[in-house]
Amino acid sequence: MDFQGIGGGEILVIIIVALLIWGPNRIVEIGRTLGKTVHAFKKATSDITVKMEKELEDQKLEDPKKEPPSGKIS
Repeated sequence: MDFQGIGGGEILVIIIVALLIWGPNRIVEIGRTLGKTVHAFKKATSDITVKMEKELEDQKLEDPKKEPPSGKIS
């Protein structure tokens, strides 16, 4: 098993050290908090993507002949 360049043995050592430092109850709390944070981040990025797509679609409906900016400097 290779997870981003870290093998199974290294992952096991990291887990054991984390358990020794924080204990099993604190690890669960950290995991739960991390999961909520990742969920909130994904929701925020999804909301931004939806808003941008809606604005682009609205802009196309207002003036279908007008091209969106290409980002090139002329």
